Amino acid sequence: MSQNILVAVAWPYASGSLHLGHLAGAYLPADIFARYHRLVGNKVLMVSGSDGHGTPITVRADQEGVSPQEIVDRYHPEILGYWDSVGISFDLFTTTLTENHRQVTWDIFRAHRAKGTIVEGESLQFYDPEAERFLPDRYVEGTCPHCGYPTARGDQCDNCGRTLDPTDLLNPRSRLSGATPVQRSTKHWFLRLGAFAGEVKAWLESKTGWRRHVKNWALGMIEEGLPDRAITRDLTWGVPIPPEADTLGEGKRIYVWFEAVIGYLSAAKEWAALQGTPEAWRDWWQNPDAKSYYFVGKDNIPFHAVIWPAMLMGYGEHNLPSDVPANQYVTFKGSKASKSLGVGRSIGWYSERLEPDALRFAIASILPEQNDTDLTDDEIIRRINEELVATWGNLVNRVLTITSRNFDHQVPEPGSLDKVDEEVIATVDTALTAVGELISEVELRGGLRTAMEAASAVNVYLNSTEPWKLLKSDRDRAATVLYTACAAISGLAVAFTPYLPFTSPRIAEMLGTGPGDEWSRPKLTPGRELGEIAPLFEKISDDILNEDA
Repeated sequence: MSQNILVAVAWPYASGSLHLGHLAGAYLPADIFARYHRLVGNKVLMVSGSDGHGTPITVRADQEGVSPQEIVDRYHPEILGYWDSVGISFDLFTTTLTENHRQVTWDIFRAHRAKGTIVEGESLQFYDPEAERFLPDRYVEGTCPHCGYPTARGDQCDNCGRTLDPTDLLNPRSRLSGATPVQRSTKHWFLRLGAFAGEVKAWLESKTGWRRHVKNWALGMIEEGLPDRAITRDLTWGVPIPPEADTLGEGKRIYVWFEAVIGYLSAAKEWAALQGTPEAWRDWWQNPDAKSYYFVGKDNIPFHAVIWPAMLMGYGEHNLPSDVPANQYVTFKGSKASKSLGVGRSIGWYSERLEPDALRFAIASILPEQNDTDLTDDEIIRRINEELVATWGNLVNRVLTITSRNFDHQVPEPGSLDKVDEEVIATVDTALTAVGELISEVELRGGLRTAMEAASAVNVYLNSTEPWKLLKSDRDRAATVLYTACAAISGLAVAFTPYLPFTSPRIAEMLGTGPGDEWSRPKLTPGRELGEIAPLFEKISDDILNEDA
């Protein structure tokens, strides 16, 4: 029976180019997962968008002497281009700058305020005496009090991932002027997170199958205590405070950490309106049988496994996350990929040099699901050439080329299948089932490995049966072996489809099985005309990823 699946994907700041760490951390895993569920017949809604209000945008705008809107207008189209180039199949990729997003944010603000879980208060906030302005979290950097990292941000440490307040930092300094900021009192609206601690903890403890590092981090955060947290900042860029609550004085906006996660809901509502069915979003958000999966990096665990659930609990009548399969970090030669620090080249740089499925394969094969994963250009090239091209691409090309040349460009008529023939097809069918189960459990790396192992088994079958020799000594047996190999390939193409969406449909065209629209091995009809046979992939040169290549 069809199920509604919400695939909610982290919102990137529209402040710079995205790198392979972003692709591996959230966007490729989400796409693999969404494509699988569409293929098995589930109703998938995959949404995200550019975060247009993040302080990295205003920091960059200040550095360049331009408006924040100009920064968003520059990078949002670039990000959209990434998704086209590598096949990330969003149903909607929007921004947080829409009127729809503002209204949904206000609705949640008002619901919490009515319940007394958003309250007015005062806090000490850093003020830059040279720039003569209050400093939002990311305008302050200093030494992390937990791990000693010397350039931690005011909202979070990039090294240990801990959520911070700017006043937690040791040796704080302003990113605007370099001056040592001073603390001044300022009025803000606060979310009373502690009011939800017990409810969030009980909900987390009831979840099974979550990644251990996600659940442990979230529960540890609750054990440490959930303080009231300011949801507004002294800014002029961001979602305004609802008019009836705009009582704090000039220059206040709802802060990005509160309103960005609301984007998952506002995007669903925007998508529904664009379809001409404005209430359709409820099928994913208020249907008790629907499931919702949040694809983020591990630095976003606090916001998606604790804070957003608390916000939804206070809002009421909306589904909580079914899972938050947060990935660990991708490092490049030991350094964490970082847009702000310039570590890791952009997705666009790689997509200009590599075929999309080759890039997807290389990244999917090293997804940092349980541990940080180091990535080098040499490893990308090795995985493409020695695994994708040599195992899968070569299998498809040699089987279909031999078949086409020797059987009038048709699927051959097989004789009775031997035990070895039946076993290799059973291996593929078993693998197809296993790949589906692993993707359902968000074990995407294991799913790809299982599909590749099955492809290797078919290669072993070919090498043991040697149909190229049988063509001379026993043509009927050669026909059976090649039919069996084609049938195995048709099943494997389905298993690879979520990972390799550009080339998998080409296999169906070559075999004449038609577009795969379900998670099963397509029927292969003897005598059917084969399509045009051409290699799926090309072996790439060792220097293709050199800057000067």
